[in-house]
Amino acid sequence: ILSAIVSLPLIELEARIMSSRKPGDSDVLSSLYSMIPLLFLLLACVELSDAAAAVDVYRLVQYDISGVPFGSRIAALNHHAASLHSSAGADLSRSVLIIPLRELNISLVKGNFQLRLIALHLELDYVELDSATLVMTEYISQKKTLGGLLLLLPQMFNFESGDMAVTKDDIHEMERLKNLLVELEELLIHANIPYPVYFAFEHDDIEAVLADIQRNDVNGQAATPTNGGYKFVVSAPEPKKLASPIMTNIQGWLPGLKPDGDTNQLPTIAIVASYDTFGAAPALSVGSDSNGSGVVALLEIARLFSLLYSNPKTRGKYNLLFGLTSGGPYNYNGTHKHFLLQWLRSFDQRLRETIDYAICLNSIGSWDDKLWLHVSKPPQNAYVKQIYERFSGVAGELGLEVELKHKKINISNPRVSLSSWVIAWEHEQFSRLRVTAATLSGLSSAPELFQRTGSLSDSGYLVSEDAIRRSIKLIAQSIARHIYDQQEDMPVFADDSSLAVDLSYVRLWLDLLSRTPRVAPFLTKNDPLVAALKKELAEHTHEVTVQHELLDGMFTFYDSTKAKLNIYQVASVTFDLLLLLAVGSYLIVLFSFLVITTRVHGLIYNFNHDNCVSSFCLLFFNHPIDQL
Repeated sequence: ILSAIVSLPLIELEARIMSSRKPGDSDVLSSLYSMIPLLFLLLACVELSDAAAAVDVYRLVQYDISGVPFGSRIAALNHHAASLHSSAGADLSRSVLIIPLRELNISLVKGNFQLRLIALHLELDYVELDSATLVMTEYISQKKTLGGLLLLLPQMFNFESGDMAVTKDDIHEMERLKNLLVELEELLIHANIPYPVYFAFEHDDIEAVLADIQRNDVNGQAATPTNGGYKFVVSAPEPKKLASPIMTNIQGWLPGLKPDGDTNQLPTIAIVASYDTFGAAPALSVGSDSNGSGVVALLEIARLFSLLYSNPKTRGKYNLLFGLTSGGPYNYNGTHKHFLLQWLRSFDQRLRETIDYAICLNSIGSWDDKLWLHVSKPPQNAYVKQIYERFSGVAGELGLEVELKHKKINISNPRVSLSSWVIAWEHEQFSRLRVTAATLSGLSSAPELFQRTGSLSDSGYLVSEDAIRRSIKLIAQSIARHIYDQQEDMPVFADDSSLAVDLSYVRLWLDLLSRTPRVAPFLTKNDPLVAALKKELAEHTHEVTVQHELLDGMFTFYDSTKAKLNIYQVASVTFDLLLLLAVGSYLIVLFSFLVITTRVHGLIYNFNHDNCVSSFCLLFFNHPIDQL
């Protein structure tokens, strides 16, 4: 409308000039006048408020379990911004709330709603908690309507930020923020949130915007269409279901030594690690410890034993199977409809019968001096006892401690209850096939579904390369002692030998995995990470194969995991009205001026034209024009 109003006087001017110009005049001038209205039309289409900042944001995961919705259900965002300093009782149903992680207290959020109910029941005065706690309680626990939620994370959790210098003074704060983020993530991924939820990282641009928003909120000038302020816009289509997500499993062999050459009847030791992750934001779920550390350990162990097995004199009488599995966060279940069998189903029946035991690796990169060996069979079982004695013996030599932990599972009917349906450890899949297995982990207890599977807090800064090195040495030495039936104090992988753990190799792969999100439903068959893992395993093992399976149908995931947040500083309605009044006044004056000047120009032109004709008639006909 404004462009049309601005253009009308100019179009009027052009029409009058065209009607009054002399025949034969150049068309150049008329062409220039014709371009003026078009120029104003283009200028009027330009957004009057430029973007104050453009920020990469990462959406909270959206998924369904058996049709039950979880996570953030909307991706598009277009609302004014607000902070925790907004006035009490403010309507935030059409506002994007910005909350820095540092200002949260999740432990209070979880109990705040229950405390309110108790206080109401006992008719007690309820003590209000901090604003961040109240906001999280109202808008997540109680599902109060909100325009959107933006959570700011410290840069230490950003895998794209590069190497950061971490001092001893930062360790305590990092641990506090890590625990806080773990609790926040647990709260978010198990909630059904009917508005957009995004994560972003702290940096100068967004912190400057947040400071302005907080200052305005404190002064009672919250951003609204009336007051103006900052507006957050994420242009994203409606999230769509991922069609037929694929699980990819990779396995490689190191055949043992048998005189007659038939290695099928040799006993087999399986070393297994799940490489995929799950987190609140799929685009940020790198899982440096869970389970990047397990993958790194498996690759280094494969490299060490490939050196041993390359020489017939040192090749053991055991086959070694190395398996990189997918679907770990999803009950380790691959595609089988009964959730019991995954990649192991692809093995030949004779092979499954030759597996002596399987050792699964999980979260072995952030422990101090104690690891846990989780088993499903009773500790009194001869095979379990033998495995534990091997590991605990080597651990003692290395100055470490390994503790055995038994968790009974229901093999016959895994769906008696929800707790038995959730498969806590990967070795439980082997146990369901009556194969002796154990999981070595830095975690003392089994995580719940979608917990500790590559969360936002699981970054490379909190993983210890030395812890991974000691874990690798423990596992490799324990397996070697089992294969070669060694006695104590005979280290095969001594630090000063050619079979020492290669820290540069460990660091290289840990860095790659700490920078690569790998949530399985978002990985393709030909994903570069899958190709890199297959290639690396093929460097150290034989007969490397890849199996592709569909993710179990009970899990449904949605796209739109990453977007660009545009932050605009927009004017208030009052400003728009004043601007409209000023432009209207200007147009009235301009239109009046153009009308008057074009009419004067026409009169002058007509007067000059009549005088010219009269002079011509007198000169050539010697009579005035009215006598001809």
